[in-house]
Amino acid sequence: MLKEFKDFITGGNVIEFAVAVIMAGAIGAVVKGFVSNIVMPVVGLFTGGVSLADQKHVLSEAILDAAGKVTTPENAITYGAWIDTIINLIIVGFVMFMIVKAYNKTKKKEEAAPAAPKGPSQEDLLSEIRDLLAKK
Repeated sequence: MLKEFKDFITGGNVIEFAVAVIMAGAIGAVVKGFVSNIVMPVVGLFTGGVSLADQKHVLSEAILDAAGKVTTPENAITYGAWIDTIINLIIVGFVMFMIVKAYNKTKKKEEAAPAAPKGPSQEDLLSEIRDLLAKK
């Protein structure tokens, strides 16, 4: 059982999957940084300098005690963060599409196998069998 596990873990598919997961995490972090630090400020420029990621609809305000400490945090729908996530998804999808497209171009196209040589016809085989039976 230990040998089977070792063969499984060191097999190509598991290692390739692990590399893919690590690369996906790295690509996700890069894209999140790109969206948050480059795309969203440009979107904010078109929305009058308002940061879209900070946009929210407050359902209930935060409750403060006499000292000014928050006893109950506000309850809000943070739709700006959700829009940020949607833009993230679109960019990650596009990047993954481009990676797969580039990968598919690098794969060698399989050459068509040459046609198998045509064998004797059914009539030729039957004639050959007839001749062999006649010699017996």
